[in-house]
Amino acid sequence: MSFPHPPAAARAALDLLIAADPDLARIEAAAGPLPWRTRSAGFPGLLQAIVGQMISNQAAAAIWGRLRALPGALDPATLLNLPEDDLRGVGLSRPKVAHARALAEAFLDGRLSEAAIAGMADADAIAVICAVRGMGSWSAEIYLLFALGRQDVFPAGDIAVAGAAADLKRLPARPNPAELRALAEMWRPARALAARLLWHHWRHVTGRPAMDDFPAA
Repeated sequence: MSFPHPPAAARAALDLLIAADPDLARIEAAAGPLPWRTRSAGFPGLLQAIVGQMISNQAAAAIWGRLRALPGALDPATLLNLPEDDLRGVGLSRPKVAHARALAEAFLDGRLSEAAIAGMADADAIAVICAVRGMGSWSAEIYLLFALGRQDVFPAGDIAVAGAAADLKRLPARPNPAELRALAEMWRPARALAARLLWHHWRHVTGRPAMDDFPAA
């Protein structure tokens, strides 16, 4: 889901962020106002993160559109009963089918719940999500950022964020996750908002979709 403007609290935090970093301040001046994109919380939002793992945003958006149109796919109990051929038919790889089913089982047996994750601190929520087969830190961070609106998680493993940072900061090469996480320290306590700005910059300079162009459930 996309809104034309960030919520008031996020806008205030963004203004503080760009006042502290002139490079970030250049993004909206060139690319236009930052749109505000969100995703569904709970099982659908985490399932969407699985879809987006290790493939282009264009491919992920196409697969997600087909998956969410599959009756029952966004409900844990129903997804477990869908034939593998149906899930493979929308474009999920065999490992991602297994990961989707592991996620569904975690919601059904209580290891994960929308309310419990929402009540946790960022690090605790990431750890609980990462304990499920197929869920890594990038998937957990993307979920906290878009579904829960957390302001200081940072997806340092995101290629577009790294590419945007390299361009914006005039780095000699795209930073690796450790280097990008170190660079992002200057953006605390609003690293998630910095990531949103970097995706916005990536779209502007490359013309390619960024992670926050992914349609919500």
